[in-house]
Amino acid sequence: MRSGAVNTAFVLDMQRKLYRWSTSDADKAFADLFNIVCDRRTLEEAWRRLARNRGSQTPGTDGVSRSKVEARSGGVAAFLMDIREELRHGIYRPEPVRQRLIPKPGRPDKMRPLGIPTLRDRLVQMAFKLVLEPIFEADFYPTSYGFRRGRSTHDALAKIQRRLHPTRSGPSEYRLVIEGDIKGCFDAVDHHVLMERVRRRISDRKVLRLVLAFLKAGIMVEGTVRHPVTGTPQGGIISPLLANVYLTAIDERYGRWSQRPRERPQASADRRHYDRQRGRPTFYMVRYADDFVVCTDGTFEEAEAEKQALAQFLRQELRMELSMEKTKITAVEAGFDFLGYRVMQTKARRTGRPVGNLFIPKGKLTDLRHKIKARVRETPTGRSLAYLIATLNPVITGWRTYYRYATWAMRDFAALDWWMRARVWRWLRKKHRKTSRRELDRRFSGATPKDRWRWAEGSVALRFFRDGGTCRFPHRGIRISNGWNDPAEQYQPGAERFWASLNTLAKM
Repeated sequence: MRSGAVNTAFVLDMQRKLYRWSTSDADKAFADLFNIVCDRRTLEEAWRRLARNRGSQTPGTDGVSRSKVEARSGGVAAFLMDIREELRHGIYRPEPVRQRLIPKPGRPDKMRPLGIPTLRDRLVQMAFKLVLEPIFEADFYPTSYGFRRGRSTHDALAKIQRRLHPTRSGPSEYRLVIEGDIKGCFDAVDHHVLMERVRRRISDRKVLRLVLAFLKAGIMVEGTVRHPVTGTPQGGIISPLLANVYLTAIDERYGRWSQRPRERPQASADRRHYDRQRGRPTFYMVRYADDFVVCTDGTFEEAEAEKQALAQFLRQELRMELSMEKTKITAVEAGFDFLGYRVMQTKARRTGRPVGNLFIPKGKLTDLRHKIKARVRETPTGRSLAYLIATLNPVITGWRTYYRYATWAMRDFAALDWWMRARVWRWLRKKHRKTSRRELDRRFSGATPKDRWRWAEGSVALRFFRDGGTCRFPHRGIRISNGWNDPAEQYQPGAERFWASLNTLAKM
């Protein structure tokens, strides 16, 4: 086997053991982890994962990038050996991160800080992540989906959609939704509270010292280094994991009504049924990083009381502030925005029963049109049509891939395709002012009659939003494979479990 395959096998086997031990004992504190972090195979696997990311070419405050490391005398091997020796001798210290301001998604007028650690710090953080992630993964709640292996935003949306569907006993019990919004969540993480939560699972002092050192690493702003008192450095490889460890406290607050780690799904359903039978409101939370919604079957007054109680909980337990203006209480029939989709309970076309549906928000359609219009306008007419198409195709592909699961997505995609054709047509008219429309259609249309409405030049053709069609994202149940758990133990609801049992019998 090649050395890369050996390293991958070693790390995967190590992660599976850590995950299994952590799952079997919820109170176990892991003591001897630093030697695994310093292991040559762990560092080599961390480098392999780091090097395949384009961000490895972005230098930190020391100006070192992946290409510079590879060009050095001794190359990557010497670089890894130096870091390993620093770690083993206890002289390794994280360097300040370089801060860049990037526009917020959907809010180009607002900027958020992004910290860029040095390459050596990113490598060590990746090694820490390989070791710590399987330990804490066993403690994360099934209703948490952000920055976790095997889980995505669509899984979180499918879970909420499932909560709004009718059940065997009748329509969905949930009538209201609390849309959670925390003020400056990642900048408000209290280091003391976070380290207390980390110490519940990690007792290795060397690991704890370096985790705290990453949190306390300076930030280089306009040549001045400042040391943060709170917050996790956005852009750090280990930051999403630490943020999840911190925000699990919110999951624990709603653990009575949602499934807890290491718990069978029916247990939480029984607790919800018990409370409903006694006239008590129940709350079901779905969280993706710092974005979360709380579904409730109570009255508006009970939802408002829970909103106030949640704000007090965040202040006392996590030392965070809930944005009271942005945290809204919305009826499921009116709909709410979550992770870029519009979630709404509407009547099914065939049965008339209220079901949960996902729609493309009008604001997202408007933002996309503005983005494409700006790209077309900024492309000089001296460029070829193939160049313009090459800049637009990634936007089209990424956008349609994310929103292909929305209800009536094909209708919105078809409207975007016609609008896109008109935008490119105006650019072509400006580029070829003396050419007739018929001639432009002949020169820059697709090669086949089926693609006659598609702009193309040579082998480069403009993609359609409706290419590939639409589909329904499958609800994958509670236990989603993370690569460390046993696939045979995963929960398979309904028909999936039935067919899986038939396949098992067929192989016997």
